[in-house]
Amino acid sequence: MKKTLVLSAALITLVGLSSFAEERTLIDFSLLTADEAVYPQDYDGEKTNNQNHRTLMDYRKAAGASASSDQKELMRSSLALTEWEVVLNSSARNVTSLALSQVRDAKSKTFEHVMGVRVVFPSGAYNANAKIVPPFSIPAYEPYGELDENGTRQKAENSDGDSSGPKWQFESDNPSDKASPAYGLVKNVGTLKKIAVTTMGMNFPHGLYALLSDNDGVTRRYFMGYLGFDGWKTLEWNNPEYISEVRTREIRVYPIYPRGEPFVKFEGFQIARDAAHIGDDFIGYFKDVKIIYDKANLETERDISDEDIWGIITKKENARQALEMSRFGNKQVNRYVEKQKMAVEEDFTPTVDPNSSSSAQSNGGQAADAK
Repeated sequence: MKKTLVLSAALITLVGLSSFAEERTLIDFSLLTADEAVYPQDYDGEKTNNQNHRTLMDYRKAAGASASSDQKELMRSSLALTEWEVVLNSSARNVTSLALSQVRDAKSKTFEHVMGVRVVFPSGAYNANAKIVPPFSIPAYEPYGELDENGTRQKAENSDGDSSGPKWQFESDNPSDKASPAYGLVKNVGTLKKIAVTTMGMNFPHGLYALLSDNDGVTRRYFMGYLGFDGWKTLEWNNPEYISEVRTREIRVYPIYPRGEPFVKFEGFQIARDAAHIGDDFIGYFKDVKIIYDKANLETERDISDEDIWGIITKKENARQALEMSRFGNKQVNRYVEKQKMAVEEDFTPTVDPNSSSSAQSNGGQAADAK
């Protein structure tokens, strides 16, 4: 009888702890394949899939009046894996490293598609690191709208036509489903308990960090472990200050409205190479990032729809959305202009066609003179 009581108490404790936190996939790189042909990558005008349909962002409104309508049609970007960037620190930055360090869409037998990363570290004995970051900071307040046949995102509408607010473009399609991954954004996040990164080790001794930011704009770096192993493995970060016993927690009560909803978004990875370790090429592969966290707010039925009356949160989120879009758009427009100025020729145009008759006669005359 005593044993039964002890087992029941232990079971109740485990159930209480398991329901204490939520698990979500913060970002799944297998969903970020290029499945949308937005603009021709080749200069001969051939269209290829070069952007990701779900995460496509339009920054034409940040281009200004000087850009033509044809140029504005090309000003779109997404979280497609080929659009991600490798940012090297000053110790690792040189012409060769900048040219060869890149991100690619890698095909995997286990997961079909994953993120493949190549970083060229210096061979000298000094510390270096590289960040793998998205092409733009993932917007937290971008409402989701379907794309039309021209790749233009339509005006977003409230989900289910009620006052629950819009569906965010980079959030999970079904936040109540743990298996439904987000596209770099999870909302209603309180204290982080665990972070997990599924990655393939290639026996490199480098350290891996996950970069996450919150609604206050603070980016934090979480050490996931070292990559000195072979094959797929899930590296975990456990919050050493997480308190599982509710009676020893500091209870904080916040006003229910109009406090904004806290969130966590993915800012990238950081690969740290120690001076004592091997340099040159680093190759890595990443599948997804998951988090276990406490909810910031309980989802309850309210007697009065506060937002419908006051609209305070909507105004704040619209202001943040406009700021995020302007920052993202200006950066992308500058990159687009720079790309248009780049040389596209790979070789010189020959002054004389070597197959022409005049060239042959000239060569024949030179041969006769030589005799």
